Amino acid sequence: MNGFLSPAEIGEVWVGNGVKKASLSIGKMLILGIFAGIFIGFGAHGFLLATGIGKGALSEAMLAKFIGASVFPAGLMMVILCGAELFTGNNLMTLALMDKKITIKGMLTNWVVVYIGNLIGSILLAFVLAKSGLYADAVLDKAVAVAQAKAGMPFSTALIRGILCNMLVVLACWMQAGSKDMIGKIFAIWFPIMLFVFAGFEHSVANMTYIPLGIFLGADVSWGQMFINNLLPVTLGNIIGGAIIVPCAYYYAYIRKNN
Repeated sequence: MNGFLSPAEIGEVWVGNGVKKASLSIGKMLILGIFAGIFIGFGAHGFLLATGIGKGALSEAMLAKFIGASVFPAGLMMVILCGAELFTGNNLMTLALMDKKITIKGMLTNWVVVYIGNLIGSILLAFVLAKSGLYADAVLDKAVAVAQAKAGMPFSTALIRGILCNMLVVLACWMQAGSKDMIGKIFAIWFPIMLFVFAGFEHSVANMTYIPLGIFLGADVSWGQMFINNLLPVTLGNIIGGAIIVPCAYYYAYIRKNN
């Protein structure tokens, strides 16, 4: 008996997941969205700690960046294995929409409520972390620098990096659904998520922690800059990569009945 599903079988799993997600109550969407924002924020926190230590030497080295990227996937692991609702992963709901198993209203309701929940959870965690005493010296400088760099990014750059990021995120979600055991799911999640962080792509929900944390720590960034300069283009990019490019290709290849 195989320990994994075929791509076609994974496609059917994600159609079913889309139906379940669209049928969640607003309250459950919001609570699970808050938890997902916190979980991804934990990954972002790990990245900042790993890359902020050793200012001027280790923090700028590829090794430090790789270590930080290796820690970050714990966020998505908790989202999927502990059970939470993540906007970027839920972009795969377009599979169920194309299969006519859910309505566009159901999908958009999930996306909006979960996005708001992710934002609430992320900002709450960022505030607690800023007050925790864990950010000082080089780590504080790193957190502030990351927030300012993200808020100062050109629109087109943020958009493109958002597209590339969520292609990898939904592929991680897709692959883990093909594993029948927890260890397999962990490995399926770890590699694509590590890759997107190491590559420097942009994840809207992770940025909901990175930028507010920097703001709380004194970064020269306004809340308006966070939303307009970063979250808007990155979110649009995430949708293009995770709700259109990957799902449309895989729906045509593995789910669509009439070729």
